[in-house]
Amino acid sequence: MPISILVLIIVFVLLLATNVPISIAIGLATVVTMMLSMPVEPAVTQVAQKIATGLDRFALLAIPFFILSGQLMGQGGIARRLINLAKAFMGTLPGGLAFVNIIACMLFGAISGSAVAATSAIGSFMIPEMIREGYNKNFSASVNATSSTTGLLIPPSNILIVYSLASGSVSVAALFIAGYIPGILTGLSLMAVAYIISILVIYISVVYTFNCIESDPL
Repeated sequence: MPISILVLIIVFVLLLATNVPISIAIGLATVVTMMLSMPVEPAVTQVAQKIATGLDRFALLAIPFFILSGQLMGQGGIARRLINLAKAFMGTLPGGLAFVNIIACMLFGAISGSAVAATSAIGSFMIPEMIREGYNKNFSASVNATSSTTGLLIPPSNILIVYSLASGSVSVAALFIAGYIPGILTGLSLMAVAYIISILVIYISVVYTFNCIESDPL
């Protein structure tokens, strides 16, 4: 193994072990590695130029604006309206609130492009509501955490934008078009699992109640 690669790995691991943020650890490890073959000033200048060139992409402007829109919608009441819309369609079915959680996360993620924004905005409403309606706390949190990941697939998606820029040859529009079907299928699969779990929980609770009544009829 070349000495430069070895130095890069060792410095990067040591920086991570000291709780240095990953982005800073990558930059510092690169500078130290480049200092093996050039003076300090050219090494730092070249790394700074590479960082500036990598960030000089117009499409990257979409990411902070998507995150901002997600925060504005979460604070402005759109999340509550999306929940009410989903509840109107699925609220009466077995496991209805789980369906509402999944659909609301899909809609919110599709608008904001951020899974984190969908988790915080929808979860702050839906998890307490599900617990209040008798759903298990772990089940409620799991439904919210998994369904919010559909925002990574359903356009607009921050991850798809980053992938397009990193690959250099894939169109953002093509990735957006390709993300709809996988995102919707993921949401439907989550709804199927939530429905099966809800039916099993209802069946087990009914059987337990019936056995209790039989053992102690009076």
